[in-house]
Order: sequence, then structure tokens, then C-alpha cells
Amino acid sequence: VQLQASGGGLVQAGGSLRLSCAASGDISITNVMGWYRQAPGKQREWVAIITSGGTTNYAESVKGRFTISRDNAENTVILQMNSLKPEDTAVYYCGIRIRGKEYWGQGTQVTVSS
Repeated sequence: VQLQASGGGLVQAGGSLRLSCAASGDISITNVMGWYRQAPGKQREWVAIITSGGTTNYAESVKGRFTISRDNAENTVILQMNSLKPEDTAVYYCGIRIRGKEYWGQGTQVTVSS
């Protein structure tokens, strides 16, 4: 299983970015896709997940600002990030859990300037 993320960049506080991630390989119909992030000097934290049935869950820090969605036919997951804050600055990783096993992409940098 491979994952390719894209869409990171530099944005001013209050701005928006859209991250996308495409999964390929032996993808089960039933899976969970999501995003984690890791800021410099901090532990990795989960941001949002979405099941293949469309159920979503968000970290409290991003609720109301970020929206996760997916296209099951294309095995892609999107993270729409609005009202970005400097504390959202991190490397964002997309992942997928299939039959209890997790796979992760290479990460994409998101930098929010104040």
C-alpha cells in the first residue's frame, strides 16, 4: 500500500489550505483513512479520521475549522483546512488502516504565518 499526499504550503493566519492524499495498492473496501500531524519538538497527534462508511472524527483543536472527506472510488482523502492558526504549523501525514494494519505517506509541510 502506498500513499501520496499533496497540497501543503505557506499561508497566513486565517487562510485556507486543502490537502489531498491518494492511496494505491491492495486497498480493502473497508478501511479508515485519516491525517496526523507533527510539529517541531512535539509528539505526533491525530487530526481527523474518516471511515469508508463516511463516519468522521476530529481532534478538538481542529473541530469547526477542518473538514475531512473521501472518495472511495478513487481511494483518496481530502483535508480542507480553514481559519488556519500558527499552531497548525506541522508536517501532515495521511494514513490508512486496513485489516488492523496502518500505512503512512511521506508527509507534507503546512506552515501558517502570524
